[in-house]
Amino acid sequence: MKVLILGSGVIGVTSAYYLAKAGHEVTVVDRQPHPALETSFANAGEVSPGYSSPWAGPGVPVKAIKWLLMRHGPLVIWPKLDPVMWIWGLKMLRNCTEERYAINKRRMIPIAEYSRDCLRALRAEIGIKYDERSLGTLQLFRKQKQLDSTGGDIAVLKQYGVPYEVLDRNGCIGAEPALSAVKDKFVGGLRLPQDETGDCHMFTQALAVEAAKLGVQFKFNTTIERLVADGGRITGVVTSAGLLQADTYVAALGSWSTRMLKPLGISVPVYPVKGYSITVPVVDADGAPVSTVMDESYKVAVTRLGDRIRVGGTAEISGYSNKLDAARRATLDHSLTELFPRGGDIGKATFWSGLRPMTPDGPPVIGPTRYANLHLNTGHGTLGWTMACGSGRVLADMLSGRKPDIDVKELALTRYDHRFG
Repeated sequence: MKVLILGSGVIGVTSAYYLAKAGHEVTVVDRQPHPALETSFANAGEVSPGYSSPWAGPGVPVKAIKWLLMRHGPLVIWPKLDPVMWIWGLKMLRNCTEERYAINKRRMIPIAEYSRDCLRALRAEIGIKYDERSLGTLQLFRKQKQLDSTGGDIAVLKQYGVPYEVLDRNGCIGAEPALSAVKDKFVGGLRLPQDETGDCHMFTQALAVEAAKLGVQFKFNTTIERLVADGGRITGVVTSAGLLQADTYVAALGSWSTRMLKPLGISVPVYPVKGYSITVPVVDADGAPVSTVMDESYKVAVTRLGDRIRVGGTAEISGYSNKLDAARRATLDHSLTELFPRGGDIGKATFWSGLRPMTPDGPPVIGPTRYANLHLNTGHGTLGWTMACGSGRVLADMLSGRKPDIDVKELALTRYDHRFG
């Protein structure tokens, strides 16, 4: 088939690669001049199946109030006269029950675990390099209360067979030696040894090169204006370069999927939740992290990427604005300088923000739509990098008439055809 993929972030490019491997004629279109220049550009760098959990969970509404009042809180809300924002928020609140949390977690873990395995296989097959490390993730607790309340998370990890380690202060230092300089700042941690790290932007650009070798064509600097439908099929995509046509179309537009698909009568409950990051050059390797440390108090991830440190965090609900907020940078600076004061040169940090495409329940949306030749691969939230390879492989199998290696029926858009939406 001829397949047209809308979007060249990590989701779009992995979809293109696996579709090309399956023998399809693939074209990717994007408004940017290169792949992975928006949400995939400078995320936290984690490939963390063990942390694949929905944001909507028991106790989150109460925690949200506390976070909003913190000086370096992980949540920021700028209310707007936007009914889509409020409807999305209400749907998220409806999912903040133990029953819905369990269902949504069950939907997320398999695609995340499968995706990590696909990434490993891809790395072994083509030798792709992206400042990758396979040294696990350490969730660091500053307070004993946080460490004591890990029972629920550990029960879920046990349920899905995810290896873990509960560490005291010395155990944390054993995993991340640089923490020895600030051992009075924390009491313990929860380590997931099978998690990985890597530069998503570097990976996506390298994979785009490999996809091009397989015949994938990339149309950059091309703005997608609208999709054209006739009856139950998409007949083309109107772009700044003219009408583009294919047999099958894949929407991998992240937060922009909702606005692009709405005129077609397709309601995709994806809303942008802005995240921020700083990237800091390493000046003292012994004072820098070896992998990812998740600062639980501020929900900030500090990740080693080659000769750089990536610090990512914050959930800002403020519409589609990519405006940089100095107060959000202060939170990232604070976490880094508290935990790794000698590791990087904060004065040379680059500051970035990106719009995470969040669903109200947590899992992504992968699969068919009401139009026979239009498929979705969007809504991955904070886990696009974690779930990218698996999502691309699953979609390629679907479009090739093969049964995917894992069951993804519950990731389809049809799951919103009930009151939890």
